[in-house]
Amino acid sequence: MLESLNRVRQPDGLLGHGVVGRAAGGVSSYCMVTEGPAEVLHGRRGEREALDRLLEAVRGGQSRVLVMCGEPGVGKTALLESAIESASGFRIMRAVGVESEMELAYAALQQLCAPVLDRLDHLPAPQQDALGVAFGLRAGDVPDRFLVGLAVLSLLAEVAQEQPLVCVVDDAQWLDLASAQALVFVARRLLAESVALVLATRDPSGELEGVAEAGG
Repeated sequence: MLESLNRVRQPDGLLGHGVVGRAAGGVSSYCMVTEGPAEVLHGRRGEREALDRLLEAVRGGQSRVLVMCGEPGVGKTALLESAIESASGFRIMRAVGVESEMELAYAALQQLCAPVLDRLDHLPAPQQDALGVAFGLRAGDVPDRFLVGLAVLSLLAEVAQEQPLVCVVDDAQWLDLASAQALVFVARRLLAESVALVLATRDPSGELEGVAEAGG
């Protein structure tokens, strides 16, 4: 659906990749959308409206992924809070990247998934084991990262069967590498699970940039 990604600077300080092309009409100043169209946004009103459209799509049984980027203080966290306040009827899962935890594998992912780990036994055994070891719940060898990503995808889909789900990650520039890779894996595979994954970062580089390029 996404034809190209062009780097743009927004007048309010948000810097990112805007999605342009035949399918213009969807979400965010920097975004990768798993299904449906996308657009370049200008101004806070447009961004809030895009978040509303994202939530509406997820209410309708689709999944969406959105990445907002900009320098500190331009309002990324406020936009995340606005999305949460607008998410009536949604379950909210949250994580915040912590610079001092960047060397701790799966630290951010554990923070995101902690509220729903009671569903772990609903997953296939290999996925249970991989995520359990990754989060220090079980002893074992270093888990296969494919299985960890698959386990998180399955876990989110399991939760979203009961009600639409919004996963919010702030300060994503400080995600540990293992968590970032797992979230990229999930973002690339969300289809119709009623899950929104919304991240805010200072710079869409590394793993997050790879997601955008894959979306194009």
